[in-house]
Amino acid sequence: MDHFLLSTIIFLLAAVLIVPLAKHNGLGAVLGYLGAGLLIGPNSLGLISEVEAILHFSELGVVLLLFLIGLELKPRRLWVMRKAVFGLGLAQVLLSGALLGGVALLFGLTWKTALIAGFGLALSSTAFALQLMSERGELSSQYGRGAFAILLFQDLAVVPLLALVAALADSKVHDSNALLNLAKGLGMIIAVIVIGRFAVKPAFHLVAKAHSRELFTAAALLVVMGTAWLMEQVGLSMALGAFLAGMLLSDSEFRHQLEADIEPFRGLLLGLFFMAVGMQMDLHLLLEHIGIILAAVVVLMLIKTGLIYAMARGFGNNNADSLRMGVTLSQGGEFAFVLFSTAAQSKLMSTELTGIMTLVVSISMAFTPLVVKAADSYLGRQQKRQSDDEDTQALEHETFPEHNPEVLIIGFGRIGLTIARVLQARNIAFTAIDANPAHIRFARRLGYEVYYGDALRNDVLEAAGAEKARLIILAINNPDISEKAALQIREHFPRAKLFARARNSENALHLLELDLDHVFLETYDTSLGVSLEALQALGVPADKARQWILEFRETDLAQLEAKRLSKATSPQAESWQHEH
Repeated sequence: MDHFLLSTIIFLLAAVLIVPLAKHNGLGAVLGYLGAGLLIGPNSLGLISEVEAILHFSELGVVLLLFLIGLELKPRRLWVMRKAVFGLGLAQVLLSGALLGGVALLFGLTWKTALIAGFGLALSSTAFALQLMSERGELSSQYGRGAFAILLFQDLAVVPLLALVAALADSKVHDSNALLNLAKGLGMIIAVIVIGRFAVKPAFHLVAKAHSRELFTAAALLVVMGTAWLMEQVGLSMALGAFLAGMLLSDSEFRHQLEADIEPFRGLLLGLFFMAVGMQMDLHLLLEHIGIILAAVVVLMLIKTGLIYAMARGFGNNNADSLRMGVTLSQGGEFAFVLFSTAAQSKLMSTELTGIMTLVVSISMAFTPLVVKAADSYLGRQQKRQSDDEDTQALEHETFPEHNPEVLIIGFGRIGLTIARVLQARNIAFTAIDANPAHIRFARRLGYEVYYGDALRNDVLEAAGAEKARLIILAINNPDISEKAALQIREHFPRAKLFARARNSENALHLLELDLDHVFLETYDTSLGVSLEALQALGVPADKARQWILEFRETDLAQLEAKRLSKATSPQAESWQHEH
């Protein structure tokens, strides 16, 4: 008993410490459980040693997961998604499995092992992918629905793939025995369907009348484990029995209650299953075969991403949705662990190869969030570039209004917008230009007429009214462009007063050298305002605080002016002024 309690405490402590840390870093709960198992397993700290027994018990988590998947698969839902599920999903599993199996053959595996490896790696992580999309709020998006359809078919494909492993393992048995086993299997499937249809639902009605939640939960677990045990007795997968039980109850009035009662057990046992898989991961094996493993991870993710992208495009999805679908499902899945462990038990896969394949799947899971972020960044830049190009082409054909602005604002970011609000409040006519289409779109949504224009083109400035404006305000964020524009404006439009925004003291010095009418540091006055409030909060009288701030401002600006004059009288400054 003490040993059992200590093992339980170790499992819980590892999960509580490591899983939240993994989720916080965007790696997901599955990888957290794998890491926790790796840490406490015999290949690391060695706190837990009975891996095989724990793995066998924790397989109930996979059984319960298949039951819950069956509960979700109502016939009507499958019919609505039939094209995506049975078209895109089927194509993905078959093509990915065939291509990955072919690669496995090139690595020297036997055809049976390569077949299992190919189709095992073709499956993606349902829990991992759905969590990624849920965290990003994209489950209901176009690509989210397509990815879910593929995952749905992959979940369905687990059952025949497990049957395939059993068939490959029994291939040497006499044909009559094979036919007998097949008949037993079909007979048990029919029996489970009949019992579930005519006995299970009435039984749940009787249990519900007892108004005991504990009894209802016990009945639900009895149905799941009972059907799983029956399937195991005829050589079929326990998961198949659980899946059939869920399907039979998917349209019953007890479905939601069953989900609520089973979910906690499923979560704990599945987490335990992943930890058991993590305990089987061999760091020595990783270091020994690190080149092959990393190469396999890259090949796996490239093949799945490319195939899913191509198939999604073929099914009518756009470029961005297809790429997102591909990278989101590029990893190996948790059911690959089940498939590989079953193959190892059936002597179809060596222990070393099972360990390598487990490492490949686990590392592909770890890489997925990074690949998804990279794809998002690429698609974001591509979309912005395309949108900006389209906007720029449209904006370049616009003409400036025929009025004489008193003020020309160049640059309509946060500072240009604030200046425009003040001028508009006093009915002072102004024209604003900006070279960023995003700024223009935002300004126009706020009701301001801002036009596209390059601050370095004199013909654009003249068309915008620089020749007649009394004041030109350079509110550009880029210091280099601001300085070049100030120099040109001073030369070609000397009539107007010129104000310019400075990003920092160095930028301010450069602008002051151009003899502008006013240079303002973008955060300077705000900082002085906060300082004034701070002094008053500390008990300094308001008049005295304002006097201190004014004295500081005058001293500071005088020092800045002194630096400008000192720089202006240096040989480098004289040479610069001569050249310009």
